Amino acid sequence: MHLSTVKGAGVVARTGAEARRVQGTASVYELATAAIAAGHGLAEEVARRGLGEAVDLSRATFELPVSHPDPAHLHLTGTGLTHLGSASARDAMHAKLEGAETLTDSMKMFRMGLEAGRPARGEVGAQPEWFYKGNGHAAVAPGAALEAPACAEDGGEEPEVAGVYLIGPNGAPYRIGWALGNEFSDHVTERVNYLWLAHSKLRVASYGPEILVGELPADVRGTSRILRGGAVLWEKPFLSGEANMSHTLANLEHHHFKYGIFCQPGDLHVHFFGTATLSYADGIKTEPGDVFEIEADAFGQPLRNPLSFAPKTKGATSVLPL
Repeated sequence: MHLSTVKGAGVVARTGAEARRVQGTASVYELATAAIAAGHGLAEEVARRGLGEAVDLSRATFELPVSHPDPAHLHLTGTGLTHLGSASARDAMHAKLEGAETLTDSMKMFRMGLEAGRPARGEVGAQPEWFYKGNGHAAVAPGAALEAPACAEDGGEEPEVAGVYLIGPNGAPYRIGWALGNEFSDHVTERVNYLWLAHSKLRVASYGPEILVGELPADVRGTSRILRGGAVLWEKPFLSGEANMSHTLANLEHHHFKYGIFCQPGDLHVHFFGTATLSYADGIKTEPGDVFEIEADAFGQPLRNPLSFAPKTKGATSVLPL
């Protein structure tokens, strides 16, 4: 089952090719909250409410598939150096691992994942790289523009799978499902110095349009492309899912939710799981008006967002005394 939020139709559930409005449902957040309270899954909650009229998702205008009534209680976070990449990239990485004394911090982190990122079920493995992107004010609906801030040096796509979670009344995280994500970043800033990674990640991001409820396929195969003037400027396949990762998803989830601050009842989390495919790595320089498009069969409708840049500002930000 897939869930989405369509403007004018509300919450829509899709099974196979059939998409129908979920009756009596204000939001996916409300649906998930009710499912937790009832002690059953989302599919059972949808069945209890029933389905209404059909919705043509190919012609729909999407909102965020799930959001929080208070944007300050939606957390956008992510993890990197989690994917094996292509066979050639993997071989190159393994070759570099032979000289541990010359490894960069990034390569050391990658090696930790290779060696201890896939622990036995119930065990704790190596912790990954982790970063914060912002709260619900940084969450951009499918179809809306991803705006790079005035301080940005670049605006680049990162095609990823994101996990979507709601914290229950007892502080336990419940996974609503999985969504395509564009973990929009500034790779020029990051490349200057890896310690600027935190700065490069403080950007808006988009996810959806559909949430896959249930298990994520082990082998996710999709396509990431950039359109300029309606034509394809760049296109490349991307891989995700545990078959293409150095960490298990359970290990990555543990290392996010092991912190009590991320287990506050009622909070919503969208956690991006990393990628190995970037147009920036192929020398692409994005421009305002470019459209990012990310698609994978497992997720249904593609995630599309145009790129924009906030006007440049002069001088430093002024802080006013009280």
